[in-house]
Amino acid sequence: MTLPPSFNLLTILGPTASGKTRLAVALARECGGEIISADSRQVFRGMDIGTGKDLHEYGDVPYHLIDIHEAGAEFSVFEFQRLFFVAFTGIAVRHRLPVLCGGTGMYLDAALRGYRMEAVPENPALRAELAGCCDAELGERLLQLRPEQHNTTDLRDRSRLIRAIEIALHGSVSEEGASPEVRPLVIGIRWERSELRRRITERLQQRLENGMIEEVRRLHEEGVPWERLNYYGLEYRFVGSFLRGEMSRNDMFQRLNSAIHDFAKRQETWFRRMERHGVTIYWVDGAGDPLQAARRIMGRTG
Repeated sequence: MTLPPSFNLLTILGPTASGKTRLAVALARECGGEIISADSRQVFRGMDIGTGKDLHEYGDVPYHLIDIHEAGAEFSVFEFQRLFFVAFTGIAVRHRLPVLCGGTGMYLDAALRGYRMEAVPENPALRAELAGCCDAELGERLLQLRPEQHNTTDLRDRSRLIRAIEIALHGSVSEEGASPEVRPLVIGIRWERSELRRRITERLQQRLENGMIEEVRRLHEEGVPWERLNYYGLEYRFVGSFLRGEMSRNDMFQRLNSAIHDFAKRQETWFRRMERHGVTIYWVDGAGDPLQAARRIMGRTG
């Protein structure tokens, strides 16, 4: 395949269970590319089934920003953007094609929209001021600062609420000075809602059968507290509740399945938001031949 000169980053995005990893790997293999993961949880070692790493799909295709931190650590969108630029530059220097793949909206925005994020220091005066506020007041203040707040984890955890307000008031995003220059071609995978729901449910069943409960139990036994596992997302939160005896296995499955469906809807809402903010997404039908459709788009765009 002859790559058009108009882009230097291929991006494959889509909601959970859409098949984006398989498509990204197939295109990377054809184009001499390397994958950069845009998933907020796949950075952690030992969190494999719950995060859907599916490393067997990569084969000999190199990948980046997967398994780079121990489970139990924190990983921010600021750190992701910094490491994305490092990986992007390294791949380009090797005259290969960077292929960004994922569904974490804030991470995709940080890579694609050309702004530079800055480290935000702690503000002791602000923290002293916020100490007297209840969680509801903190949540309301954050939503006033960020009406399109996407990360609902920030709204449930007091320390994250305060940190999010701190960052929002600091003004940590600059629209100028982003480096290196990123010229993305963005391809999204789209499914009919009913079929995506079926795929999500089927994949959840497979993950539970393949040891997701055992993975969560192991992580906790190795020292990751339940509160931290809650922070790592739906699968770890609901399985953790089951392991603590707070719900039955069937209730856990039903509630987790419903929560993942809702999460997929929020992902699609975020992608539409990206389009409103100027990101052009070329959509392909997941039920058709997304690989052939992506090949046509790549040829047509050049």
